[in-house]
Amino acid sequence: MKGNFKKPAQLMLVLVVAFSMLLSACTSNNKPESSNNGGTNNGGETKTPQEFRFTLGSEPPSLDPALMTDAQSSIVAAGLYEGLTRLNTSGEPENAIAKEITASEDGKTYTIKLRDDVKWSNGEAVTAHDFEYSWKRALAPETASEYAYMLYYLENGEKYNTGKGTVDEVGVKATDDYTLEVKLYTPAPYFPSLLAHYTYLPVNKSAVDGKPEWASEQETIVSNGPFLLKEWKHEDKLVLTKNPDYYNASAINFDKVTVTLINDENTVYNLFDTGKIDWIGAQAGSVPLDRTQQLVKDGKAEITSIASSYYYLFNTTKAPFNNVKVRKAFAMTVDRQSLIDNVAKANQQPAYGLVPPSITVDGKSFREMYPDTDFFKEDATEAKKLLEEGLAESGLKAMPEITLLYNTSEGHKAIAEAIVDMWRNSLGVEVKLANQEWATFLETRDAGQFDIARAGWGADINHPVNYTYDLIHPNSGNNDGKYNNPKVGELLDNSLVAETPEKSVEMMAEAEKIAMAEDMAVLPLYYYTTVTMLKDGFKNVVPDYSGNISWVFGGKE
Repeated sequence: MKGNFKKPAQLMLVLVVAFSMLLSACTSNNKPESSNNGGTNNGGETKTPQEFRFTLGSEPPSLDPALMTDAQSSIVAAGLYEGLTRLNTSGEPENAIAKEITASEDGKTYTIKLRDDVKWSNGEAVTAHDFEYSWKRALAPETASEYAYMLYYLENGEKYNTGKGTVDEVGVKATDDYTLEVKLYTPAPYFPSLLAHYTYLPVNKSAVDGKPEWASEQETIVSNGPFLLKEWKHEDKLVLTKNPDYYNASAINFDKVTVTLINDENTVYNLFDTGKIDWIGAQAGSVPLDRTQQLVKDGKAEITSIASSYYYLFNTTKAPFNNVKVRKAFAMTVDRQSLIDNVAKANQQPAYGLVPPSITVDGKSFREMYPDTDFFKEDATEAKKLLEEGLAESGLKAMPEITLLYNTSEGHKAIAEAIVDMWRNSLGVEVKLANQEWATFLETRDAGQFDIARAGWGADINHPVNYTYDLIHPNSGNNDGKYNNPKVGELLDNSLVAETPEKSVEMMAEAEKIAMAEDMAVLPLYYYTTVTMLKDGFKNVVPDYSGNISWVFGGKE
């Protein structure tokens, strides 16, 4: 991760990880179906082809693992690619292409033995060289990967990515076709989980080199996962089919998966109601807000708490939100419980920080260990006073014209309208609304072309580092509001080289508290739940711990 890292005075607790056998994510306790793709089962009977259908709100912005940043892309990529590990639905790492992962005594060198029976869709073998090539490609400055900092754990990874080192210095090397040696600059107890992140996925060199658009069309994508991309009609649908050469094909039950691109919640619901799709929820379609409570009451929909946060970004680089008092005024005049009860309506929990309650440390909820309820209070009277003071400090006699930007969605629109109304009533401030399609919205937000913008963050790993370092470190590629407090950056840098894991988490908690209680780095709204609906007859299709649909190892009962 980005930042001026320091070498540890003492090492963190040693982590020795040794997985001796492949665990099939999500299906380890289920009898596998035949690996014959639409053929017969082991008893010779004709197997009925299994199809699964769901929706996404928009086109995946990228299916290149080095360039992916969002849930839409990662949901599709989960079927197309296979990494060294996968996270199960509880967020725990399980071996995938890795056959054995062993850490050195000091926790800084990993030796990873790979399976020798994994193939690319072009017929080539997947080897350790593919991982070395892919990780170094993601770190290459010319790749411009927003998630390159996920590879900063590698020795000299940051130096290479920032143009201060060479590719040969990066701490990853294929010592033979099926052995990968990884050198970290500091021990990372959660490294096996990081290996499941899409930035660590392999790509095929012959398909990628010199072909920057390789992942933008079905015809040029080369993948290695449980499914193959058979059709990609842009702005319409994607069709995936079971990969007969997948090394664990017996665990894959769906023969065909159709992903339709629709961003209107009512249209999605109507498709489900008329039997044209099989699932709604967990980033794959949304239940309309005005139907949620009745559907849950009738037992047709389920609510699940997930490790995700809903918040608004302030553009801290320009007035008026470069003033902390103005930011606090806007945050303190949102009635979060009213927003949940009257608009979101899915038993969400009010948020005053960034790390959700379902993120755990040694089995304990991070939020129970470090409550966010004393970060700030909702207080319209105090907020109005702070707004006046903040505007005066900024040399402003009144609020300038500001706009709240959100990605196109009836749900996000309803939430934005309710919050704008709260600001109008409590602060006497008018805020305009604007919406954009997902990919355009991401580009606009990344470029800092906003005043206030909607944001949501789902866990990449089950650890608070994923919410602190990723969202409030001054140099993080996901710090889109450009919040910058050197003290917070120093705490987060030091947390990565702390003497113990306990001290590391304590520093992350302190950094979050400063960012929220003192600086109001972002405007937290609530900790997500997800509302899901699934047609009868399906199994092992669920929301995972972070709130994305887990569909790859599903099937029909």
